Amino acid sequence: MVLTAMRPPLDPRLNAIVDPERAGGHDLPDLARAAAMGGATLVQLRDKKSDTRAIVEGARAIKAVLAPFNVVFVVNDRIDVALAAGAHGVHIGPDDMAPEDARRLLGPDAIIGLSVKSVAEAEAAPVNLIDYAGVGGVYATLSKEQKAPPIGTDGFARVAGALRRRVPTFPIVGIAGIDAGNAGAVIAAGADGIAVISALSGAHDVAAAARTLREIVDGMLAKRGT
Repeated sequence: MVLTAMRPPLDPRLNAIVDPERAGGHDLPDLARAAAMGGATLVQLRDKKSDTRAIVEGARAIKAVLAPFNVVFVVNDRIDVALAAGAHGVHIGPDDMAPEDARRLLGPDAIIGLSVKSVAEAEAAPVNLIDYAGVGGVYATLSKEQKAPPIGTDGFARVAGALRRRVPTFPIVGIAGIDAGNAGAVIAAGADGIAVISALSGAHDVAAAARTLREIVDGMLAKRGT
């Protein structure tokens, strides 16, 4: 099992994704630490290129620097890396390991996030097995290959609505192309939080950029009464 009883509670407001291909020259543990200092509530390691041993070592280093913070740490896609590094869980997509298998391997206390891109996927998502959904891509992004056009905030609202009809309080995060200029619109469309990459890694002061994003998210959630 990945987790211990000391796992932080899931807080989806600001998901900082750290990726060696989109690190902006930052060392990944330093990037993760700065994001957490600025208010990131969840840190996700996404590494599609490195060898497994290197990813595990990187995950352990990130977990270590996040120890002083009340931040959930998940690994994108790689259940094996999450297990080896003692991460709090994983974020998986429709082409990755099935949520049923991930839950069986990681145990009942692991955090499992699932990428959801359409109303059909939202209606089929095993919400009893996952802890949150990442919905998008909302906007165009260069951080990963997008196989489908952005869904925009209207599309996001439709997908989020399909999830909320099933579980009204289900945590939903907007993903792809989100920055300080459009984060508020994503929250207004129904998101409980946002996932960002370049908005942090491309910043001169990562902690300050994270604080700005948290202020936007928190302010919009307050307007919604959330």
